[in-house]
Amino acid sequence: MTDPTHSPASDAAAAAAEFDRQVRTLVALGYPALSGRSPERFTELVAPLRAEAVARADSAADSAAPAGTSAAYDPAVTGRVPFVLVVGRERAPIERTMPLTALHGGRLPGFVDRSFEPGSLERFVATEPARPPGTDGVHLLFDVERGEEFCGVVPGDAMATVAGRGRTLLTIEEGIALLTHVPEILVKNKCFSTGGSRCGDRRVPALWISKRAPKLGWCWEGNPHTWLGMASAGARHA
Repeated sequence: MTDPTHSPASDAAAAAAEFDRQVRTLVALGYPALSGRSPERFTELVAPLRAEAVARADSAADSAAPAGTSAAYDPAVTGRVPFVLVVGRERAPIERTMPLTALHGGRLPGFVDRSFEPGSLERFVATEPARPPGTDGVHLLFDVERGEEFCGVVPGDAMATVAGRGRTLLTIEEGIALLTHVPEILVKNKCFSTGGSRCGDRRVPALWISKRAPKLGWCWEGNPHTWLGMASAGARHA
């Protein structure tokens, strides 16, 4: 279906508006205070990333085919998001950001499962391929997929498939960022693992729904679950 209003310019404007919305979301949730900054200084910190979000939207529009068409943006159905603004744990600890999440239309705060023994979250760090870029503790994640095609697949096999496609696994922080900005991404039977964070054993962190709220837990890399896929992204930028 042709949309006469769709153009590279409108894609750029939409990307700029979406970036600004994500910044407002983080400010409203108290991320500036978590990072030890005022709202103004926090906004200044992430502002340089806006240009890259807009530039990638332009690039995607230029390469789209056929020209003048666009797919409906419905993350709950497609499981895909163009970009996500991520704040690293060095600025906003996981234990503080997970309770700021909620399901789409829900009110109960997200939580960290008790299966993470005390101190274990600190050991779940980014693997080398998933290491966040830059030194400011903030970055963009592009071409994000929830990965429900991997529901029922052994996580170890799913991670290998993602790597073979030249894509990158999401870290815990990136999974929380995705859920924070796009809560409708987490739906029943379409939850996701964040295999970009590991602690040296067979545990793979994951985000799913429990007690009507988002939960950060983990599953064994050799145990498949019909309701748990493997989230990935096309690129990172800082």
